[in-house]
Amino acid sequence: MGDATFPGSGWEGFIATRFVPLLDSQCQIDLIPDPQVPARCPRCRRSCSVIHDTTVRRIRDRDLFEYRVWLSVPIRRVRCATCGVGREALSWLAPRARFTQRLRQHVEVLLTLLPLKQIADLTGLHWHTLKTLDKARLARDLPEPDLSRVRYLVMDEFALFKGHRYASVVIDAETRQVLWVGEGRSREAIRPCFQWLGRHCEHIEAVAMDMNTAMDLEVQAWCPKARVVYDLFHVIAKFGREVIDRVRVDQANQLRHDKPARRAVKRSRWLLLRNPENLKAEQAGELKALLELNQPLMTVYLMKAQLKELWYARTERAARWRWTRWFNMAQASGLTPLIRFARLLKPYAEGIIASACYRLNTSVLEGMNNRIKVIKRMAYGYRDSDYFFLKIKAAFPGNPR
Repeated sequence: MGDATFPGSGWEGFIATRFVPLLDSQCQIDLIPDPQVPARCPRCRRSCSVIHDTTVRRIRDRDLFEYRVWLSVPIRRVRCATCGVGREALSWLAPRARFTQRLRQHVEVLLTLLPLKQIADLTGLHWHTLKTLDKARLARDLPEPDLSRVRYLVMDEFALFKGHRYASVVIDAETRQVLWVGEGRSREAIRPCFQWLGRHCEHIEAVAMDMNTAMDLEVQAWCPKARVVYDLFHVIAKFGREVIDRVRVDQANQLRHDKPARRAVKRSRWLLLRNPENLKAEQAGELKALLELNQPLMTVYLMKAQLKELWYARTERAARWRWTRWFNMAQASGLTPLIRFARLLKPYAEGIIASACYRLNTSVLEGMNNRIKVIKRMAYGYRDSDYFFLKIKAAFPGNPR
């Protein structure tokens, strides 16, 4: 098209002189410096009249109607009497950027709504460019946690990749804000969290977790006043796997001569593991009939219910009494899987008893883990763990106190 000027188009200090249509619904707009606007030093922001040199750069701008817009911009380097030579300061173009601030702001809005692949198809920007923009946005906009007010923590792990690779996550139990995420679940992997907390470790009163020895030992090493609280769900799930399942298999093996009874025992796994209130009427009837006919299964089923009661004690003294009673009953049961489990659980008893004082659990993190899976699935996985962890923190900024 012929030469024309388009002042006031969002390119401060420059004037558009020509609009050139290109192939594939693209266009180029040629810019020239506005003679009435002096170039400014990038450091002191003073006006500079001496131009050291000029380089024409091709810059991407936000789309205009059906056109994908490119700018041809003469970028000047100025010679400042105070600061020396430097590229002129432009309000609409970041240093060394290949796209305008207007396009960056538009993309940042899209990044809160759509996956990277869809935005790449929509804007024509490369996936890595979008990831870099999003990572910078997240790091800039994430709310800084007030560590001085953190008193209770919840720690858990989630699958990072296939092949038993895990990451650990720590949240503030009161605000539900994700404070820290790190790859791994060993003591060395978790230690950076407590190094980051620093002197604020002294304020931590209790930490909820599953029976992870690495987390337990790091809490004891860094938080001298904190009590570890073991989560009900993880302990009961472990009881189901190591006691109920083992006793059920043993009983089924002993009933080889009675095929109907053996079949009933083998198929009873979910009846024994599921909470009674979640059973349908006919399922409750089947469970009752099964337990009446099989004393070992009756024993472990009732011991599971008694174990749950430890987390609902009103006082620490009551919780300690319930634990002693439950442990003695387990030892007297005569069932090897139950006896073995009780002995393995004994070193963790203080963490169970502490639940009477601190009503903490990791159930909130279990819900977060489902959201984390959705975030990972939307991106078809993340090749950059730091970027993935920033996405998790942004998804759980916490509730106001």
